[in-house]
Amino acid sequence: MDLSIIIVNFNTKKLTENCIDSILQTTRCPDFEIIVVDNSTNPDCKYQIKDHHKNRVVLVDNVENKGFGNACNIGAKKAKGDYILLINSDIIVHRDTIDKSLDYIKKYDDVGVVGVKIKLTNNTLEHGCKRGFPTPWASFCYFTKLDRLNPKNKKFGAYRQTFIDEDTTAKVDAVSGSFMLIDKNLYGELGGFDEDFFMYGEDLDLCYRISKLGKKIVYYADVSATHLKGQSGLSHKNPSIIYHFYNSMRIFYKKHYQKKYNPLVNFLVLKAIDIKYALAKKNKS
Repeated sequence: MDLSIIIVNFNTKKLTENCIDSILQTTRCPDFEIIVVDNSTNPDCKYQIKDHHKNRVVLVDNVENKGFGNACNIGAKKAKGDYILLINSDIIVHRDTIDKSLDYIKKYDDVGVVGVKIKLTNNTLEHGCKRGFPTPWASFCYFTKLDRLNPKNKKFGAYRQTFIDEDTTAKVDAVSGSFMLIDKNLYGELGGFDEDFFMYGEDLDLCYRISKLGKKIVYYADVSATHLKGQSGLSHKNPSIIYHFYNSMRIFYKKHYQKKYNPLVNFLVLKAIDIKYALAKKNKS
């Protein structure tokens, strides 16, 4: 089989159905399966295979919700495809997006991951679909908005990769886990997503580990998808989602950067994360 598409359903039954419909309507590749891993806590929001999905969809009812990365890893173990596409339930795929992405990754042996142009519902680019790694400097420029003052400067625009035109296919540090195409063997070699990341950050971490193997992460601008961001998962006002968002920053920094920088830099970075987390909790209360 060419491709296994993995979708995690977390209380997003209708979104999952719409995502699957968009895949079936826009994909010409005859040899693919869709694996839905259901993490839902609300029985009314669990995905049930619709009649016109039956020939394509495999449903895995996950007993315990251990996070997005864990669910994706469960789906990957069930996958029969040579390639895995990890895709959010709130993604709407456009025509040829999956087919052309699959053709692209097959064409280049040195490419480890392919992501695509992801637009929000207001037609603006979701910057997470082409990112740099969050080094202390890149993060500083992002949070102080220096990158917006110098968007074409590689030094200042490192995190959002603002110096790369959104219509240009390019090598980047990382792409979004909302649409991430990867060779199944490579995913397995790396052990899939690091499950220490309950949600957020697992895609960035995987791209970082893939890049260390010398594989390219490619932002493929010739095709696109729409992200109905904010409609899947928990509300952003939920303390749990705020915690996991900032905790993923801590985990990533400690795992990949703490040993590279001196104690003062480490203190300042981790303290800044704590401050951002405290402000986020206060603003959402």
